[in-house]
Amino acid sequence: MCAYPYICSRLVNLQIMSSQGTIKRYILIVEKTNSHIKPSFAELKDYLHQHGFEVSSRTLQRDIEQIRIEFGMEIKYDRTNNGYFIDKESSIDLDTFLGFLDTVATADLLTQTLKESKFAMNYISFESEGNFHGSAHLKDILFAIKNKRKIEFVHYNYLADTCKNYEICPYLLKEYQNRWYVIGKVEGKAFRTFGIDRVENLKVSTARFKSDKNETPATLFENIIGLTAAEGKVEEVILEFQPVQGKYIKSLPMHKSQRIIKDDNKSLVVSLKLVPNFELNQKILMMGEAVKVLKPLKLAKEIQEALTKALKQYT
Repeated sequence: MCAYPYICSRLVNLQIMSSQGTIKRYILIVEKTNSHIKPSFAELKDYLHQHGFEVSSRTLQRDIEQIRIEFGMEIKYDRTNNGYFIDKESSIDLDTFLGFLDTVATADLLTQTLKESKFAMNYISFESEGNFHGSAHLKDILFAIKNKRKIEFVHYNYLADTCKNYEICPYLLKEYQNRWYVIGKVEGKAFRTFGIDRVENLKVSTARFKSDKNETPATLFENIIGLTAAEGKVEEVILEFQPVQGKYIKSLPMHKSQRIIKDDNKSLVVSLKLVPNFELNQKILMMGEAVKVLKPLKLAKEIQEALTKALKQYT
């Protein structure tokens, strides 16, 4: 059974010989080797066959090798158990990997569809929230990150309503709610986040920097929702949802730590293990009366105060 049905369902109709087919094979291989039972080489081939892929042993071996080389996902062989498994300590985050492949596969599918018919756009609708500014910078920033080159730019701060020149050592590109951000260090200080839509006059410097392998900015976002690395410790957040809203929360969890405590015809109660921050508050407020904070008390009071202030604007 597919461990990630929402991904497999999207890719099930992709053509075997296309790049989309290769992506689907990668996803299936990772899913199978991520199971509790370490599959043998023959079982991996059979799993691919069950999903419509007749591949040779050479092709499967090459896929495993390419997954390691191209994406940093270490699939290793356990001689004792005659099976393959993912070495998670040496690999990139699994959810990040699958999410990336899902995005690539979707983009490839849409590109192929547009090539096949000039009327395809009549049947596809994208969310439109205005033009995204700064997308032209993505290629240069990614180049700088991969080659450990400093970047210089002017950044506009919404809160202070000021512009300031920066030179940073870029480490990571992050997408959140249809916006892109670059995370980097300024003069050797702690990591900072800059919205790319507010970046102007970007230049990739010839100056290089040496990154510390022990510093992984992606871990800054493991225990939060969004971008704001709030001070504090990880704590349990318990939310209660009305039945209909609960269905959406189950199909698209708020955070990877989400766990269902209660699920009946009256409500859905879930537990999250994270650091409460601005973005979590915003997500809760967006759902209005469909959600209630049960724990912690401090968060419940913050939401109550925000809703009270909002109500006063209409009275």
